[in-house]
Amino acid sequence: MNAEITLAGAEFVQRFSATRRGARLARRLAVQQLDAWGMPYGSGLSDAVAVVVSELAANAVVHGLVPGRDFELRLVVRAGTLRVEVSDARGERRPELRPFRPGAESGFGLHLVEGLAASWGVEERVVGKTVWAELAVNP
Repeated sequence: MNAEITLAGAEFVQRFSATRRGARLARRLAVQQLDAWGMPYGSGLSDAVAVVVSELAANAVVHGLVPGRDFELRLVVRAGTLRVEVSDARGERRPELRPFRPGAESGFGLHLVEGLAASWGVEERVVGKTVWAELAVNP
């Protein structure tokens, strides 16, 4: 069976507490959902999605935190593309690629996302923002 044809329109949406634990759970449930859709653990796509979800969820927790507000993970399969969306309540803090700094211990996450995804961006919401990345399902 062709995953691109059978999964078109598949969607997963879940909210998580805006904590490090919530970010870890988002990553774990994302790869579990991919496995349920027929994209097995340890496959290139599963591993790439794990990194992308990990980075976007960590950014939502660290930079998008509004006390008492959750963040949301959404996975959508459309015509050969898997779209990963992470939404948080802090619209005024938009992610940006920063130049590499020698010796820096952080600030590389969006470079990983950019390297793994076909495209990525930010969309405004009524409350907050959504950071998304699209990956090819059948590269």
